[in-house]
Amino acid sequence: MSKLNFETLLEAGVHFGHLKRKWNPAMAPYIFEEKKGIHIIDLNKTMVHLDHACAAMKQIAKSGKKVLFVATKKQAKEIVSERVTKINMPFVTERWSGGMLTNFQTTRKSIRKMALIDKMKLDGTWDTLNKREKLFKTRQRDKLEKTFGSIAEMTRQPAAIFIVDILKEHIALAEARRLNIPTFAMVDTNSNPKLVDFPIPSNDDATKSITLIMDQICLALSEGLEDRKNLKEGGNEQSTAESSSNIVAEAVAPEVVAEEIVAKAVVPEVAAEEIVTEVTDEVIAEVIITEVTEVVVAEEVIAEVTGEVVAEERAEVTDEVAPEVVAEEIITEVTEEVVAEETVAEVTDEVAPKAATKKDSKEKPKKK
Repeated sequence: MSKLNFETLLEAGVHFGHLKRKWNPAMAPYIFEEKKGIHIIDLNKTMVHLDHACAAMKQIAKSGKKVLFVATKKQAKEIVSERVTKINMPFVTERWSGGMLTNFQTTRKSIRKMALIDKMKLDGTWDTLNKREKLFKTRQRDKLEKTFGSIAEMTRQPAAIFIVDILKEHIALAEARRLNIPTFAMVDTNSNPKLVDFPIPSNDDATKSITLIMDQICLALSEGLEDRKNLKEGGNEQSTAESSSNIVAEAVAPEVVAEEIVAKAVVPEVAAEEIVTEVTDEVIAEVIITEVTEVVVAEEVIAEVTGEVVAEERAEVTDEVAPEVVAEEIITEVTEEVVAEETVAEVTDEVAPKAATKKDSKEKPKKK
């Protein structure tokens, strides 16, 4: 719950709404009753929604982001500008320029133009201008200051936007909705709370009501900024404590540091010894491999030589035995030829007498 109580809201006139004929039906859940043709806002729901809005604002400020405040109504200009300036947040209390959010690049160009004129006054370029140019630049600077002076430090789009009277600031609300920027607003009975992400049902016309709501919102933002600052300081203190503890440890334990230095000095020698042992092992292994290969090669050469000797001996033996074998083969061939001739002669001797007898038997009948 907020730090406000029911009586404080009641005294500030936060509960007064508009005439019945001007009401928006979407505000029905937030209206308590109608009295003398005027709607009365339910302050219990106002306190609940104000708590939700303050909690969300605190988280935004804690994250280091900016919230843009928009209030161009006469009764809200001074109230918003005074309170928002203290917490260093951007605000718009003059005319809302169309496209201030959706066309933010052009807005930044106008802000840079204003900063350029200020730079000319500082570096001496302003003195080189004639009277007419100075007058033109001065008027241009005043015009830009009136419109964009309060958002000159807003280098990027805001994380949220707070609006007083969404009917009057409908352009700003439409641009924020288009860019999906979270919206906070004071919503009266003639407004549509469904268009706002965090509506605060309250009287947006009375200066006391606006002052009370703005005080609570600015208080939540200041608390968020304070928490962010404490977190940063806590982190810095922790880092400084760690560094001081490290210094104390180094001062208390010089022996440990000396041992580490000795260890660092000894480590290279040990590493060198290990490298030497590894190299010697590799050399020994290579020597053994070469000796084994030489033995194997010698055995192969001996085997080849012995094989050649055996082959030569076999060839000599065959050469010595060959004449006798050749003679035997010649004798067998000659005997086979002689036998063949003898068989042929015998056959011819047997066939000849038979042929002679046949001739005689054929020739005898012719002699009569």
